[in-house]
Amino acid sequence: MTLVRRVARPMLAAIFVVQGLEQLRHPSALSGKVAPLAAQLAPLGVPDDPELLVRANGATMVGGGALLATGRMPRTAAWALAGALVPTTYVGHAFWAESDPATKRMQRISFLKNLGLLGGLLLAAVDTEGRPGLAYRAGMAGHAAKRTARRTRREAKLAAHAARREAKLAATQAHDALT
Repeated sequence: MTLVRRVARPMLAAIFVVQGLEQLRHPSALSGKVAPLAAQLAPLGVPDDPELLVRANGATMVGGGALLATGRMPRTAAWALAGALVPTTYVGHAFWAESDPATKRMQRISFLKNLGLLGGLLLAAVDTEGRPGLAYRAGMAGHAAKRTARRTRREAKLAAHAARREAKLAATQAHDALT
């Protein structure tokens, strides 16, 4: 792991660990904001208990943040954190619903800050640390299979040609032996 990754991942993960712990300790502080969203998601099978949703989001943030910070499964952790950040941003920083200009400004700043965090998480989610990604490896496996098939066809063709030549030589020798 490079020095940049070793330093940047914990820096990116810190806000998620701290805020996730806060959500786990005090879910009632956010449950009022989450209640309307919970009611909207209930028909989709999502539990309609706002405190449970806040705790689940907090647990995702703590777990994903810890994994990202330590460099264990960083791509999976970044995807999980991105998934947790979207509803947090939508519910917690709905600047479009504010009427007070100062509150609207602060919520917009927080919303844009979270968009920046989301961008960082998306970069972390696709970072292969210099190793080839799955799409590249799959493409290379396909190329290797094609090369193997071409080589096998060529060798089979050469073997058939050599067998015909040997058969012709054996027939010639047998004919010469009879005459």
